[in-house]
Amino acid sequence: MHQQTLLSLLRAPCGAPFFLFFGRLFLLCGLLLGSAAFAAEDVETREMAGVDFSAAREALVESIELEGLKVREIIPFNQMLERTAAGLGKAGSPFVNVEIVQFCSSPISWQMLEEDASQIALCPLSIVLYMKRAEPGRVVLAWRLPGQATAGRRAAEVLIRKLAERAVEIGQHRR
Repeated sequence: MHQQTLLSLLRAPCGAPFFLFFGRLFLLCGLLLGSAAFAAEDVETREMAGVDFSAAREALVESIELEGLKVREIIPFNQMLERTAAGLGKAGSPFVNVEIVQFCSSPISWQMLEEDASQIALCPLSIVLYMKRAEPGRVVLAWRLPGQATAGRRAAEVLIRKLAERAVEIGQHRR
């Protein structure tokens, strides 16, 4: 009787080792699926279910202020999209509303600039609120991830996530 080795059990058709045959197949499928579905690696989002846009903005501002931070500016970004749409051959903004809420954490800003002065380009931090025309009533928070390259960037990322999660919680309590 023929005794089978582990390698012979792991062989794919045509004698190639299983992991070479199927590993490449899985890699190819992953690449195809990854390119078919867009997912920005440097942007995160959270939905604020059941909350209107102004209530979502108030929840985000409150979340920032509860952290002892001050909102620097709220930029009405949808106004720019509407104003420039026709000149670019667009029918209009794809959003009902978009606002960029900017804020700053002095300790994190100092930490980042002391690590590398060019990291000041990441300040002020911001979280965007938007509602698409195609999805009225669905408010989304979105933010850029500052990255994990330095301790300051990691601290900024933790802070932004904390503020967004707290804003979602505040919004849920106000429904």
